[in-house]
Amino acid sequence: MRKFVSLLAVAVAACAVVVALPTDAPARRPGTSYTVLQMNLCLSGISGCFPRTAYPDVLDEAAAQVLDHEPQAVTLNEACSGDARAMAHRTGYHLRFAAVRYGAGALSCVKPGGRGVFGIAVLTKAPIVSSRDRAFSRQADFEERRWVCATTTRAVTACTAHLSTRGTADARGANDAECRELRGVLARYDAAGTTVFGGDVNRQRPCAPRTMWATEDTAAAQSSGIQHVYGSTTLAAPTTEVTAAVHTDHDFLLAAGRLYARPRGDG
Repeated sequence: MRKFVSLLAVAVAACAVVVALPTDAPARRPGTSYTVLQMNLCLSGISGCFPRTAYPDVLDEAAAQVLDHEPQAVTLNEACSGDARAMAHRTGYHLRFAAVRYGAGALSCVKPGGRGVFGIAVLTKAPIVSSRDRAFSRQADFEERRWVCATTTRAVTACTAHLSTRGTADARGANDAECRELRGVLARYDAAGTTVFGGDVNRQRPCAPRTMWATEDTAAAQSSGIQHVYGSTTLAAPTTEVTAAVHTDHDFLLAAGRLYARPRGDG
């Protein structure tokens, strides 16, 4: 009996050691906050949504969103170069703007004029060290569709794009092709380092590669589900907040998560 008790004690001790082992494994260190704010501002002056912008009220509303939430990255669609520079100045953010061609050349923003040319933009809290933009291979109409990505000193790349609408069969085909191309662009950036994307993709199904999570503005009262934010898995899956926009025809999409260091040997 005494021998049995001794053996039982050894077995219990061994089990205790086995149970205790996982607690000795290195825990994931707390990440730092990282938020992305996506906005479509309808700033060209020629779109049917422009009268409701009550320009420059739309810029005041957008800048207030940036100052209130202090996101690490802001992605802008239907922007104007002068307006984007003004917003960067007001908020203290760094800017990369990509002009979008309209027909034969750049489209000057009007009502009022003097606001630069139409396009898309990325604003980042950290300084930008490099950027790149390209037109998508397939285009559907006079408005060129394009992407832009900016890499910051924080070793995070922020990208945006505004894809074709899906009103016709040809436009749906273009949107699908743009989505596939965007997925490839994001996959390449994601393989090189932490990447985030925000944009109006004019579709419900995401264009994120399998290595990235995706969230949408499904709670929006305006054109719900077509503005998306994607992120690398070094960013914990975010909480999503949709804020009603008064002066533009898309609500604002904010995705807030935690940024973790990329494991050694990963990408």
